[in-house]
Parts: sequence; C-alpha cells; structure tokens
Amino acid sequence: MPNRLASATSPYLLQHADNPVDWWEWEPAAFEEARRRNVPVLLSVGYAACHWCHVMAHESFEDEATAAYLNEHYVSIKVDREERPDVDAVYMQATTSMTGRGGWPMTCVLDHDGNPFFAGTYFPDRPRGGQPSFRQVLEALTDAWANRGEEVARVAETLREHLASQGGVRGAATVTGAELLERTVIGLAREFDQQSAGFGGAPKFPPTMVLEFLLRMAGGGETSAESPTEARRMADATLEAMARGGIHDQLAGGFARYSVDRDWVVPHFEKMLYDNALLLRVYAEWGTELGDRAAEGIAEFLLGELRTVEGGFASALDADSEGAEGTYYVWTPAQLTEVLGPDDGPWAARLLSVTDAGTFEHGTSTLQLLTEPDDLKRWYRTQRLLRSARDRRERPARDDKVVAAWNGLAISGLCRAGRLLDRPTYVKDAVVVGNLLWRVHLVDGRLRRVSRDGVVGAPAGVLEDHGCVAAGYLDLLQVTGDPLWLKRAGVLLDIALDHFAADDGGFFDTADDAETLVARPRDPSDNAYPSGLSSLIHALSTYAAVTGSGRHRDAAEAALATVEVVAEQAPRFAGWSLAAAQAMLDGPVEVAVVGGASEDRHALERRARRHPGAVVVVADGPDDRIPLLVGREPVDGRPAAYVCRGFVCERPVTTVADLEAALLR
Repeated sequence: MPNRLASATSPYLLQHADNPVDWWEWEPAAFEEARRRNVPVLLSVGYAACHWCHVMAHESFEDEATAAYLNEHYVSIKVDREERPDVDAVYMQATTSMTGRGGWPMTCVLDHDGNPFFAGTYFPDRPRGGQPSFRQVLEALTDAWANRGEEVARVAETLREHLASQGGVRGAATVTGAELLERTVIGLAREFDQQSAGFGGAPKFPPTMVLEFLLRMAGGGETSAESPTEARRMADATLEAMARGGIHDQLAGGFARYSVDRDWVVPHFEKMLYDNALLLRVYAEWGTELGDRAAEGIAEFLLGELRTVEGGFASALDADSEGAEGTYYVWTPAQLTEVLGPDDGPWAARLLSVTDAGTFEHGTSTLQLLTEPDDLKRWYRTQRLLRSARDRRERPARDDKVVAAWNGLAISGLCRAGRLLDRPTYVKDAVVVGNLLWRVHLVDGRLRRVSRDGVVGAPAGVLEDHGCVAAGYLDLLQVTGDPLWLKRAGVLLDIALDHFAADDGGFFDTADDAETLVARPRDPSDNAYPSGLSSLIHALSTYAAVTGSGRHRDAAEAALATVEVVAEQAPRFAGWSLAAAQAMLDGPVEVAVVGGASEDRHALERRARRHPGAVVVVADGPDDRIPLLVGREPVDGRPAAYVCRGFVCERPVTTVADLEAALLR
C-alpha cells in the first residue's frame, strides 16, 4: 500500500512511495507528530539518480522488519536534496561537522525543533567493514533518546549553535585585484594533476567553473605574461582529458557526473543537467575542434535525452539500468564485433580502449577516444551503429523534474554554443526554456524552484535559482537583442537584492521570508554547480554592464569581497566567483554589435564573444529600452561594433581586425 509520498511531485520521493516505511515529506505536521508521540525524527536526504541512495533503499527502506522498527520508534521524513537544497545544506553542514565528510544518502536524527543530534551518510543493512548496520544505529539512538535525554539535548544545542554561527567571512574588497587572481592560478597549479589533468585525485569531478576562470585568465585581462600560459596549459589538458575519457559518452554526447579514478576512465554513470549545461558553455568557449565536437554532443544530449514535453530540461539520467550501474554504457570486444563485424569490431576496440580484461566490471570497458580516428568516415559510421545497438538496451531512468537554476544554466550554455558554433536552433531552444520558467515557475511575483509535467512545485526558489535564471535571461538578451529578457532579469535581481542580502554585502541562500530552519543557510563556495552567491555575482555584473546600474555593480563588488577567504584558501571552490572577478577586472568589456543580420555582423559578433568575460549585445539597431544600445547605429549602412568599458565607448568599428585591436587595448 503506498505511503504519504504517493502524492509527491518529486521523482525521488515517488521512488519511495511503496516503501513499508511510513514516510512524511518535510512539513511542520511531521514534527508535530514526533512531538505528540515523543519520538525523534529520522531525516533521509537523497536524489533520484543517486546510486547509493538506491542501495540503502533496497537494503533497509524496503525491508519489512527495518520499516516496522522505524515506524514504531521514529517519525521518518524523506527529502529530495534537489527540490529542497536549503534543507540539504543545513543538515549536510551538520553531517560534515560531526563526521568530517558528507554525501548522499544523508541520514540525520533530529529533535522536535529540527536540531540534529546524530548524522551520517550510507549505513549498510548488516555490519560491514567496521561500520555498524542501520538497524544497530537506530537501536542505539532509540536508547539514547529514551535514557540519555540530557546528553541528546546537549549535543543538539551545541550543533544548533554551531550551525547558527556559520556565515560569510568578509575580507578586504580586493578579490577583483589582478595580484590575487594570479596567486590563485599559482595555487591551482600546485593542485593540478600533472599526469592525468584535473585537480586532486580520485574521485575526480569536472572542474568546469575553474576551467572557465582559467580560460579567461589565459585569454585576456590585466595579468602577467606567465599566468596566462600556465592557466591555458591547465585548461587545455583538462578539457582534452575529459573529452577523450570514459567520463564522456563517446557515442551520444554528454558527460557523467564524475570519474571514480584519477584518469577519467570509469565514471559514476549518472548524467546531471547542471554538469552538462556548464560543460556545454566551457567547451563552446574553448575554441578548438575537439571542444566544438564535445559542445555539439552535449547540446544534442540535452535536447535529445533531457528535454521535457513542456520544453524544459529534466534533472538527470540515472546511473543504473537492469539493476546495475553502467550496464547501458559499457562494452566487451565480442559485443563490438557482434555489432560491427569482424573487421570494424577489432578496429573499434583498439580505438576505444575496449580490452578483454576490461576497464570496468565483469570484463566490460567504458569507451575512450584517446586519439583521433585515422578514418573519420569509418568512425562516424561506427558511432552510429554502436549508438543504434545501445538504444536497444534497457535505458537508465530519468528524473524529469525541472529545476529552475539548472535550466538557467542550460539557457546560458545553449546561448553561448548557439552563437559560437553557429547553431541558431540552440538559441531558439533556449528561448523556449526561458519562457517556460517565467510562465510556470514565477508565482505571485516570486520564483519557485521546481516543476514537473508543467505543474509548479511548492518549494520556493533559493538564491541559486534567482542568480542562474537571471544570468540565463541576460544571455538571452545578448543573443536575441530582445529587451524582454533584460526586464525579466531585473525582476529576479530585485527580488534577490531585497530578500536575500546579508548585512556584510554577501547573500543568504534563502529569502528573508522563507521557511525558518535551525539555521539560515549561506555558503559562498561552489561545488558541483555554482553557489547561489557566485551565480548572482555573474548576473549582477552583467546587468550592470548592460544598464550602467551602479546599484548592481556595487552589489556585485560587495558580494565578491565576501568570497575572498575561499578564493585565497580553496580556489577550486571559488572558480565561478573568480571568473566573474576576472571579467570585472577587465571592465567587463561591453560590446554592442548593431546592423542587419549578415555575415559581416556575425563575424563581428563571433570575435566579440571570444573575448573572455565580454558582455555582448547584438541587435539590428539602437534600442532605447536597452541602455547599451542607446544611440548605437550602423556605420554607413554596415554592421558596427561599439567597444565600451564602464559605458565609455570607443569609436565604432566595422572590421574584425579593428574590433580585435579595440578589445585588446
């Protein structure tokens, strides 16, 4: 019999709707029930594409005996971290504070006010590797609640005070300084994997936001001669290693969430919208043939695999199919020969590093393209045949909820790729997403975080939703010249400035009128996707560049000052803020390209967009509704580019050579 989650909108919660556990969603009534029964609250947080969430569900939450114990001794709450990032952020901070590490599934036990007094991640169904079983943990906590109440209260109060004390650390307002940016490149070089590229060891995640910062440092701005060379070397090596590795789907495009090894060979096979939206942008901006191919593959993956009926993008593809991880993606030499024949099968095996021993499990291999094929026609035919054969396998499940922030990132990626790769249909697809978010996710003048099947969900938009969607709208403005997108971005930024701002110039992750949690989350550091703070800085600085608004420029600079400690001490977790800082150090450069659509206008636009961090608005002519376009006329009937910094503009130019000179001055 289904439990309370049967009426949820989250695909992750619906995965647990048939559990024998008497789950609640996150709601006040759950805590009231725990208080009435005088039992603790068990909070379980995960997401639909999480492999170990599935494992713990099968082992424990689907087990009748474990469920019966939970139902008797706890009120159990299930949360989708992607739907409620505010709840996830608070209790992940508690988990890392108590255990030194985090991850999903996350398991916390709370008192009736939501204060945690125990936290952990995955627990097995029986003792394993020195780790207690989930049932043992539950029984110990039940005993502590019943017999050591003072100790439980003391731990909960200590953690509550710790969580409440966490906030931004303001540094001097120098994060935009060239010296700090150069020191950051040097710091990143110390963490760079000289053998396999990327940063750190295994598991290795795509450092996409850091790569955009490095590309910007390599391509322009007020930096030294040495820094661009080192920055470009790290960016080139990492982008190539990822594109050629097993983390990249060599048949259908798109990237998996991370590599379990340092060499990018074996991924954790789930594919996330946010990863691919960010990678689409950076590969399109890389400016190489390999990068263009990777970007086109990502765009086709998004449009072919993640696009919803309503025109938005689903959150993720699962890692599992046929009850195991990765089976959809891996091959043996015999399977290749079966599909391709005795000549092309062994050739493809050599090309794609598919061996008899295998690089994955049970003698299977992921596909790598470590060298360029010696026969491109043969490779493209091979690619089509293998993809067709793979399409007949059981496909991974899809988490089809639409998350506002990640769709905002997808808008930006499609806009950049559409213009840089000359794929105008990508821009049209981005417009559809932008309209969907405005039409469905804006309710009573406020942004909601998720929707599914065109129906908006209850969770309020958090800071990252406002930052990423506003930035996406500003990218739509730049590629379409339509002032509607400037107006919509302004609405979202006003909400952020009015409801999310902190006294020290930074921002909270939740609004001042959002649900009150045990702490108001605030994290300036990037993780798998940009922090709310860094995404908002990008949107604020771009809006200021287009409009000349001092309020938005001041807000961006003040917010950057609160990230300085993170940027200095842990630059891998400040890449997006550093990318914004580099652009602001250079102005950012503002370029208005005006004139009728033509090859000449396209050439000017293409060169302008290659300038790191430039804000480029393209339109047929002047438009009083867009301050950067006021008075911007073509020159003698020819398309012209106006290069400005701080709304001080040089004389218009009509050739790519003159534009390049103006950009580099």
